[in-house]
Amino acid sequence: MAATGQEAAGQKVPVTLKVNGRTYTREVEPRTLLVHFLREELGLTGTHVGCDTSNCGACTVHLNGQAVKSCTVLAVQADGAEVVTIEGLARDGRLHPVQEGFWEEHGLQCGFCTPGMIMAAAHLLEVNPNPTEEEIRRGLEGVLCRCTGYHNIVRAVQYAARKMQERSAAAD
Repeated sequence: MAATGQEAAGQKVPVTLKVNGRTYTREVEPRTLLVHFLREELGLTGTHVGCDTSNCGACTVHLNGQAVKSCTVLAVQADGAEVVTIEGLARDGRLHPVQEGFWEEHGLQCGFCTPGMIMAAAHLLEVNPNPTEEEIRRGLEGVLCRCTGYHNIVRAVQYAARKMQERSAAAD
């Protein structure tokens, strides 16, 4: 006998994701968004829910190395994937250069967009380690900040780019 819509909605499916280096398996409803999986199932509340329409970008995470808005991805679509959230960006007790840049260059105000902005900026610097100001602004277009004119955010990303280049040069 076929399940009714209401019965089908209550069914859960297993999802396994590697998040910030740890593997998690949970049973979720198929309609569960990745942002809600991260926040509610894993307690990783640094990924913010801003608009639920994919306009603001506060929920940006890295999914298999790509910056994505986690309110546009179902948890079941991410099954088997690797996710990095704002909580996983720092390494060995050291802030990621973008996090450091936001601190040093006053790139945040209320802080609501900051996790998404940092995740988008970190991805930008992975694909373009030396972006121009215009490239930074274009790279951050998907994350809205309602508090600022983006000047300090751009400076924060420029700071991070310099730090990353310095670290790379020192490692060579």
